[in-house]
Amino acid sequence: MKVTVFGATGGTGREFVNQAVAAGHTITAVVRKPVDLPGVDATVPADVLDPDAITAAVAEADAVVTAIGPRRGEAGASTICTDSVRSIIRAMNGAGPRRLLVVSNSGMITDDGDSFVMAKVVKPVMWRVLGGPWGDMLAAEERVRASALDWTLVRPPRLTNGRHTGQYRIDKDRNLRGGRTIARADVADYLVRALTDDTTIHRAVAVAH
Repeated sequence: MKVTVFGATGGTGREFVNQAVAAGHTITAVVRKPVDLPGVDATVPADVLDPDAITAAVAEADAVVTAIGPRRGEAGASTICTDSVRSIIRAMNGAGPRRLLVVSNSGMITDDGDSFVMAKVVKPVMWRVLGGPWGDMLAAEERVRASALDWTLVRPPRLTNGRHTGQYRIDKDRNLRGGRTIARADVADYLVRALTDDTTIHRAVAVAH
């Protein structure tokens, strides 16, 4: 499968690229500046916020993956998630590919998968701390849902640099009880699997240890 990746130089993006290459996929990475990514078929320096600049990079893709997120430690206002998915969706609409996988976050979502303490105590406090990035991710999700693409939202909790285990839980359209962390490598593992899993189309998938 030909896959175009945005955010390929970030923690989750690099893990995904490595595992997707190992699985035999052909990877095109869209990056801000030239960088060496072993195994990648092509790297395309381009501004993700310019749809015209990225259209050629997605034109031949069977699937597009974006792992773009707020920079670590960034708690203030940010629109990078919203702005980047808006541009990616526009480029995909113009170029033709339909499959889109977006790495989002489960922390900003409160539903019946959460415990009472998580829903009523922990998440309200975290919203006060991370309201900027979380609000941006939530707005990005809304743009993805409103698109006509075959999208999947992948929602991990707090990301760690733990080893790749391939062992984690998932649930569709519902948070995972007690799912507080997951290794970036295991999020990447799930993304590789979801590429060809049509049951995840138009679903938000929580993934956690």
